[in-house]
Amino acid sequence: MPRIKLIATDIDGTILKYNFEFNQEVKDCITKLTQKGVKVVLVTGRMHSATDYIAEELGLDTPIVSYQGALVKSENEILYERHIDPNRAREIIHWACKNNVHLNLYMDDQLYVERDDAVIRRYTGERSAGFTVKSFEEIELKNINKLLVIDFEDTNKVTMWKDYLENKFEDLHFVKSMPFFCEVCHPEATKYHAVNCLKDFWGLKTEEILTIGDQDNDIALLKAGGIKVAMGNATEGLKAVANYITDTVNNNGFVKAIEKFVYNKIEV
Repeated sequence: MPRIKLIATDIDGTILKYNFEFNQEVKDCITKLTQKGVKVVLVTGRMHSATDYIAEELGLDTPIVSYQGALVKSENEILYERHIDPNRAREIIHWACKNNVHLNLYMDDQLYVERDDAVIRRYTGERSAGFTVKSFEEIELKNINKLLVIDFEDTNKVTMWKDYLENKFEDLHFVKSMPFFCEVCHPEATKYHAVNCLKDFWGLKTEEILTIGDQDNDIALLKAGGIKVAMGNATEGLKAVANYITDTVNNNGFVKAIEKFVYNKIEV
C-alpha cells in the first residue's frame, strides 16, 4: 500500500464532535501527522470564515476547502472557485419566499438572511459565524458561494425540498450535508472537484490520498481518495461507498483510521 501523503477530512461529525468540541486525541493525531510531513486538509460545507479558526486551532497551514468545494483557499491565494449563476439563485430565492422556507445566502464569504430568528441564531451560534440581515430583493446577486435550505424541525421536508429542487434545476448541485440542511452549489462545487484540484496542485496520486467523512455530502469526498473511510456514525449512503468503516466521532474514529492506514507507513 502506497504511503498516504494527503488526508482530506470533513469536520463536523468526523473530527469535531456534535457538541462542537475536539477530543484531545484527534488534535494530537493531527499534530503528529503535520510534524511528519503528511498534509491534512479540512474539507467542509462551512464558510471559509467559519473554518479558518478551526484550522488555526489544529495548527494547520494547508489550504481550506469550504462551501462543499466551491472554494479552495490558502492564506493568500484562491486555488479553485465556483459560483452559482445569479439568475438561478434568484429563482430559488423566490421559491423559498413563496414556500416560507428558511434560506441562507452566501456571497463573497459573507452570510445573508432575510430575518433574525431562532433558526439563524441556532445555526450561527453553533458555528461561530456572523450574519447580515437584509432583504434578498435589495441585494445585487454576484459571487454566490452557495445557498442553504434549513429546517431544524422536520428532516422529511428537507429531503422533499432537495428532491424537488434537484428535478427542477438540473444544472445545479444539491446535497444534504446534515439531516436538516440542503446545500445548493455550482455543479462543479463538490468535495471531489476540490480534492482533485489539490491532488494536481501537489502532484499527488489518488492512492496517496485518504478521504474521511460522515454525511452524504462526503460521498463526493470519499470518491476522490484511494482509501475511503466512513465514520461509524456515517450515513448508510456514505458507508456504501467506503472501503473501510472506522469508529464513531466520539470514540476517535479518525485517530483509529489513521493508526490503521497511515502510522504504519511513517515514524511517529
